[in-house]
Amino acid sequence: MTADRVAPPGQRPEDLRSEGPRHVAIIMDGNGRWAKARGLPRALGHREGVQALKRTIQAAPDLGIRCLTVFGFSTENWSRPEDEVSDLMGLVRTYVASDLTRLEKAGVRLRILGRREGLPADIADIIDKAEAKTAHNERFLLQVAFNYGGRADLVDAARRHMARLASGETTEPLTEQTFEAGLATAGSPPLDLIVRTSGEQRLSNFLLWEAAYAELVFQDILWPDYGPKALAEAVAAYGRRERRYGGREVEPMRETA
Repeated sequence: MTADRVAPPGQRPEDLRSEGPRHVAIIMDGNGRWAKARGLPRALGHREGVQALKRTIQAAPDLGIRCLTVFGFSTENWSRPEDEVSDLMGLVRTYVASDLTRLEKAGVRLRILGRREGLPADIADIIDKAEAKTAHNERFLLQVAFNYGGRADLVDAARRHMARLASGETTEPLTEQTFEAGLATAGSPPLDLIVRTSGEQRLSNFLLWEAAYAELVFQDILWPDYGPKALAEAVAAYGRRERRYGGREVEPMRETA
């Protein structure tokens, strides 16, 4: 990557950091297969996945990452068996209870992306309190997509703009900038890198708008086995990419005799 590469819309060339991605998103895939390969219940795979998340969050700042967005629970995951959904909700309760104080002390701001409607009342309350408790932190931003879907978020952003127009709050036309301001990720750094584990190679309705110019890295490792080494490998792969955002670098003119 070179200093004269093209910047994405809304970002100045001097803001581009050649040393690595500032904002990384991870599709944490493979908990069920990890458990199945060991003859264990899926619930244990999800619990080991939480430990992998803790390791990854701790490693991210040392790699220059300032924002980490992870896919925790999608709008489509409600169709899973009731006992599995219940266990995933239980993990949220346990994770926040056990790690919130540590995250706060470490300077991590926690932000939950996704619809609050339809969540169990105690889960919604836990989320609100966790966000409020860490709102002052600026060292690192952790975004957890929970009850989130990329298509749903696009629809919600459009509805927000329409509601503002209807109420007279704004008269601005719908542009990419005004639309983006209504997304769940509004205010976070531009997305640089999306990582998917377990060998699968698809976005699965995750950060569809934000992914427009993100680099994609697919790693053949099940999420419960993930940690600092795997994250460093993903960051290194990103560093070997040449990002042009639809443009191209201008080659220096050769002097003629």
